[in-house]
Amino acid sequence: MNDTPTPAASPSPTTAARRTVVIAEDETLIRMDLAEMLTEEGYDVVGQAGDGARAIELATEHRPDLVILDVKMPVLDGIAAAEAIAAKRIAPVVILTAFSQRELVERARDAGAMAYLVKPFTQSDLVPAIEMAVSRFAELAQLESEVHDLQERLETRKSVDRAKGVLQEKLSLSEPEAFRWIQKTAMDLRLSMRQVAEGVVTHGPEIAGGS
Repeated sequence: MNDTPTPAASPSPTTAARRTVVIAEDETLIRMDLAEMLTEEGYDVVGQAGDGARAIELATEHRPDLVILDVKMPVLDGIAAAEAIAAKRIAPVVILTAFSQRELVERARDAGAMAYLVKPFTQSDLVPAIEMAVSRFAELAQLESEVHDLQERLETRKSVDRAKGVLQEKLSLSEPEAFRWIQKTAMDLRLSMRQVAEGVVTHGPEIAGGS
């Protein structure tokens, strides 16, 4: 495990809280480069692993704010490790892959990954992917607190994802802003988030004006 010193101040307000990160990548040089990039962006790398099984152990031990996993690793691959970490609700997962095939991306998503990065990536690619993963993980926690039935939760998440797309297009919102719009509208109208989401998909953002 390498605990690399981090700068005293973060250049980005989004990382000012100094999120903790566990990374797993079987190629040592790539892992070292990734750790250096994260440190420069103001994140604390609290654990490093060379295989998926060790990544799960470190994630369970440190309960980090984020886990970054390469797909191709010995012992246990990144998608299997992501599935185990997501099942325990330990932390959001970002998947690293040298492949951008839709099938692999879908497998990672189904395993519980919140975002992915295609290698080779740059330092500027890291923060948006990390913050997207953290945001989506928080959204999922919110949905789970509102909907306890698993099937209903899945349907709610699908509806909310579709509605976020509509709001992003119609109102020029970011994905987190679109989720907060749905959340606030549900509270204002005393409706469930799924009801609001379905209303947005059917009628557009005008649903809020009908209250």
